[in-house]
Amino acid sequence: MTFSFVFPGQGSQSVGMMNGYAGLPVIQETFSEASDILKQDLWSLVSNGTADDLNLTVNTQPIMLTAGIAVYRAWMDLGGTKPAIIAGHSLGEYTALVAAGALSFADALALVRYRAQAMQQAVPEGTGGMAAILGLDDAIIETICRDITAQSNSESLEPANFNAPGQVVIAGHKNAIQQGIELAKTKGTKRAIMLPMSIPSHCSLMKPAAEQMKQQLEKVPLHAPDLPILHNADVKSHTNPATIKDRLVQQLVSPVRWVDTIRAIAATGVTHVVECGPGKVLAGLNKRIDQNLQQLSLTDSETIKQAVNQLKAG
Repeated sequence: MTFSFVFPGQGSQSVGMMNGYAGLPVIQETFSEASDILKQDLWSLVSNGTADDLNLTVNTQPIMLTAGIAVYRAWMDLGGTKPAIIAGHSLGEYTALVAAGALSFADALALVRYRAQAMQQAVPEGTGGMAAILGLDDAIIETICRDITAQSNSESLEPANFNAPGQVVIAGHKNAIQQGIELAKTKGTKRAIMLPMSIPSHCSLMKPAAEQMKQQLEKVPLHAPDLPILHNADVKSHTNPATIKDRLVQQLVSPVRWVDTIRAIAATGVTHVVECGPGKVLAGLNKRIDQNLQQLSLTDSETIKQAVNQLKAG
């Protein structure tokens, strides 16, 4: 029995999401460590804060990184073994790098806070956005995006997340997205909806943020990971630190190829995929990508213990 870990990104956060991990001191210890580094009480924010505060990108990114590392540390403390291969969805790629020893927790926290600020500043409020298109083939959505971009002199529309078969997120200028939604309806989409996000992630509008991240990453020490990590931008594993940094920059302006990532994980012989962090967003996507893969989600103390025992038994 071979297993993989995947780390969630933005979209899995919710107030009270860490409440189920009672009895695991390392969870709160990790949040305390992160709070000291960032000079912000993350535990209070995630336990008692408002959804609006939690959903601010500058808060969400460090909180989801902290949550993923806290759960990974709890896994290891309970006797869990290292996975054969790992990946992270968007922001989760930074969590994966920390878990693999390539990036220190402190450096990762500073990086994702910087990343969130750079992303927020890259596009003026109200200019961009994202939408989910359900029930259409990827090729149709790619054509829609190309056609709308070609028809405009100044606006762009691009696929941003290939999340599962029949579930693609598009990103770009708000007006272009609205056109994309209308065109998708004429092509037979089951559903096309604007997402409550002002930042058009994983598209060319993030070029200013990507340039800032490139400069920031040059200042940060990064080492060869001790676990294979599949990167969002090219669905490949790298050991050269300069190449990994390049993939983190590229990630901001490239689509998250999650379908390809899970299929590549399955191709290595992995039988179980473990979602390391609160929520079950990735498990839901992964089931739709490959029904033969067994999905486990470490959503609370009990599920971590059960998964440790299950994967040890195998």
